[in-house]
Amino acid sequence: MSDTFNADRLTRLCDFLRHSPTPWHATGNMAAQLEQAGFQRLEEKESWQLTPGKRYYATRNGSAIIAFQLPASNLTGLRMIGAHTDSPGLHLKPNADQRSAGWLQLGVQVYGGVLLAPWFDRDLGLAGRVHVRHADGRLESVLLNVDRAIAMVPSLAIHLDREVNGGRPLNPQTQMSPVLMQSDDAQLSDLLAEWLEEQHGLRAVEVVDFELGFYDVQPPSLVGVKQELVASARLDNLLSCFVGLEALLACDGRQGAVLVANDHEEVGSASACGAQGPFLADVLKRINAQVGKGGEEALIQLIQSSLMISCDNAHALHPNFRDKHDERHGPAINGGPVIKVNASQRYATNSVTGALFRDVCREAGVPVQSFVTRADMGCGSTIGPITATELGVPTIDVGIAQWAMHSIRETAGTKDVEYLTLALTAFLNRDALS
Repeated sequence: MSDTFNADRLTRLCDFLRHSPTPWHATGNMAAQLEQAGFQRLEEKESWQLTPGKRYYATRNGSAIIAFQLPASNLTGLRMIGAHTDSPGLHLKPNADQRSAGWLQLGVQVYGGVLLAPWFDRDLGLAGRVHVRHADGRLESVLLNVDRAIAMVPSLAIHLDREVNGGRPLNPQTQMSPVLMQSDDAQLSDLLAEWLEEQHGLRAVEVVDFELGFYDVQPPSLVGVKQELVASARLDNLLSCFVGLEALLACDGRQGAVLVANDHEEVGSASACGAQGPFLADVLKRINAQVGKGGEEALIQLIQSSLMISCDNAHALHPNFRDKHDERHGPAINGGPVIKVNASQRYATNSVTGALFRDVCREAGVPVQSFVTRADMGCGSTIGPITATELGVPTIDVGIAQWAMHSIRETAGTKDVEYLTLALTAFLNRDALS
């Protein structure tokens, strides 16, 4: 096995993926690692007292996080890494209870561009956050993770739909409601009460509201004769969150560095904790005011002296669907980080930022690839163009090549995890951003 296969890092990755079924869990797990490494938590509602050379982090909505290290010397530019904590999935409706054929089911709404077919016949858990009211009237928010197979969406037998393998549309309103238990009177509220007591010891509380979604409880695994692949739910984009955090914790700390993991990328990023919202700008303003030169002009100078690497996975060349790629721009799994380019600005990469990232990869001894979608196909997007538009910061879009994007189980290369981590660490250690 190549020395680019880092077994310890892959173990940490699989552990992070398994214990991060929602953006709130992912953010909480990242915060815990940051605190263990000496980062100090900041509350947005309070005054900040920042000190050069120190490391801090803040969260918003419990589902987005920004961590940053301040240089001991003058703050002249920031090396920024961006990712997002959310993934497509099936989320519960507020009044989710429904019954059919003697079964309790829960109605769902689709979050993001879900690939629906792989959700059938999977062991599904349920996770998210729940808000409860105690007997004294106090409201409390708690995380819930029912990490066992409590539900599934059963397929319809081929005998009842002989044309199914020819492809048919799936209706998320009528055909995607998971079944939970055979009962005529069971209710979600009773189940939530049971799980809240089981996980948090909460009794005699009223469930006031919740944000919950189903997820596949099959744990991440290394796949292939030589374990060339990692397969898991939510690789898009918890893989980038993990790699960005690994790089931040591994860098030498001499430079100003920022890791931002926004929520709501999969639905457009238009939220207070999304990339189109003011979270990152708010943090940068406070940094500039306290350890920068202060003032609006100095903030613009700081931003223009910085660089954002937006990390979100790329479409790998699929061995069974090679015609879906431009033949000269089909990134290979385990072929190194992928620079994503689009003339219509669906990605923020330009020749300046692309050249700098290629130079970073050269310094790190890491191979690098390019992705451009076919000219006759549409192109997705990510937080890169949004962040560049909102802040004006020079930005490049990169990512790890993967298969089955937006499926309930996605696949990427084990070597690429190490490649991107090395490249991002070199970027954070780099003396000059030019």
